[in-house]
Amino acid sequence: MSRGVVEIEGAGLRFGDRVLWSGLDLDVQPGEFLAVLGPNGSGKTSLLRVLLGLQSLSAGKVRVVGRSPGRGNRKVGYIPQQRAMDEQLTLRGTDLVGLGLDGDRWGFGLLGAGRRRRRVAELVDSVGAESYASSPVGRLSGGEQQRLRVAQALIGEPDVLLCDEPLASLDLTHQRVVSELIDRRRREAGTAVLFVTHEINPILSYVDRVLYLVNGQFRIGTPDEVMNSRTLSELYRTRVEVLRVGGQIHVAGAQSALCEDEVHHHVDERVS
Repeated sequence: MSRGVVEIEGAGLRFGDRVLWSGLDLDVQPGEFLAVLGPNGSGKTSLLRVLLGLQSLSAGKVRVVGRSPGRGNRKVGYIPQQRAMDEQLTLRGTDLVGLGLDGDRWGFGLLGAGRRRRRVAELVDSVGAESYASSPVGRLSGGEQQRLRVAQALIGEPDVLLCDEPLASLDLTHQRVVSELIDRRRREAGTAVLFVTHEINPILSYVDRVLYLVNGQFRIGTPDEVMNSRTLSELYRTRVEVLRVGGQIHVAGAQSALCEDEVHHHVDERVS
């Protein structure tokens, strides 16, 4: 197996006496789609912060595209959670996408103004945002804003794409559109995807492996290897039922154990 674009060895993260996870070994290969699952507070977003160089490990080591995590790594793209933008914000969609090229530099970077404009236009077109890319982003819908965030993350042609619940607050149609855009980049360019989510349903057909974090523990494997009654019961330390009904996987357990209000992963075995 080739060297991973994300290499994590013996990693641990703790805050005071609270251990989010420890002893984590993980190699993510080029073109692999890894879903990162678990309840609130299990350390999913913290893992992305480690890979972005915004959070230090308590133990172990990590390398991303052959180097230590840090700001300004053009080989790493990042899609944040969908959040409403101020309606008075005058930043245009094309400006938002362009920040993916030169957001940490003055001027137009190495591309120059002309090439930069063409590159922004290419990415806007690739996510189907031409009709509204010149509008102020604060006046766009959540789905339109998130398409532009995908373009912003991809404009630097990253080898690794980190996605922090990018489907949250989106309706089913926009969830599918954003998921397909991310997977298309993975397939066409061999970009590795680490996708933090509470709901695996919209992305299951793309997922190669699952990293499930809970109670300071974790499991890594294919969806079938992880999303089953035995594995999740071991992780949650209480009985968790995983049922396949009508082509879906339903996960249900005690609210106190799952740390969420009646958690259900309604998972299609095949999402078209």
